[in-house]
Amino acid sequence: MKLQQLRYIWEVSRHELNVSITAQSLYTSQPGISKQIRLLEDELGVEVFSRSGKHLTRVTPAGEAILSIAGEILRKVESIKQVAQEFSDEHKGSLSIATTHTQARYALPKVIGKFIAEYPEVSLHMHQGTPMQISEMAADGTVDFAIATEALELFSDLVMMPCYRWNRSVVVPLDHPLCQASSLTLEDVARYPIVTYVFGFTGRSKLDDAFINRGLTPKVVFTAADADVIKTYVRLGLGVGIVASMACEDTDEGLVALDASHLFEPSVTRIGFRKGTFLRGYMYDFIEQFAPHLKRDVVDEALSRQTRGELDELFSHVEFPTI
Repeated sequence: MKLQQLRYIWEVSRHELNVSITAQSLYTSQPGISKQIRLLEDELGVEVFSRSGKHLTRVTPAGEAILSIAGEILRKVESIKQVAQEFSDEHKGSLSIATTHTQARYALPKVIGKFIAEYPEVSLHMHQGTPMQISEMAADGTVDFAIATEALELFSDLVMMPCYRWNRSVVVPLDHPLCQASSLTLEDVARYPIVTYVFGFTGRSKLDDAFINRGLTPKVVFTAADADVIKTYVRLGLGVGIVASMACEDTDEGLVALDASHLFEPSVTRIGFRKGTFLRGYMYDFIEQFAPHLKRDVVDEALSRQTRGELDELFSHVEFPTI
């Protein structure tokens, strides 16, 4: 059994069983990959992939188990490389992050600007996606860090640590009747069509819970994953917007942001990585720059916790900010 063979079956599974595309991504030949997969299957005495003629059609039950272990082995190999790089050149490497548009657009720019200034030889890569996509990219090693707010149950294979609490603002045109309200209420907001985040994005569940708990059924007429898109459609008169307050920091022409933090429970943004990951020095620094309370000793303590309950217990004693 060769490490190369494990990499081939892993990459084929990630490229929807398309050997041709896998070969292109690995800069090798399609026949070479097919031959090595066959040699591995012959050695193991089981098929990793079912076939129809020359085409792979699905992963077999045995293949599912083998791929799971192969993924762990390949991640350990990557950790070995990280260890070597840390000792050979601690200021050189790469860092990849998966997050949502709101975090990428509003929460991360200053942190990334400072980080790049301190580590000019570290290559940074950012991927945006849904919570499901973010968790998958972090779990399979496509990215080093996941930064997310919603759907924490998707991140069971990751060490997720709280960074900050945040709340929401209601965004309306300058002449909107809600601008005249002395104290904004959920009933006031529910009278108008609502433009907000797609369910599963950026604290949307807290928003829905607030209306449900008051027995209100808001008329959500338009949803998007991007706060800037939401504000654009508020400007067009489609409805009142509900977005993260951090997305209202810069004044938008023709719009007013009304504080709605008293209407909704705050949400918590977290940063996380795969269990067992070797964190290089600059990775610790990035985490601390993004969340100053997550110093190296706190992160190491989080790594030692085995369950979500133990992790929650640790952070119940750690103060983190509200923005």
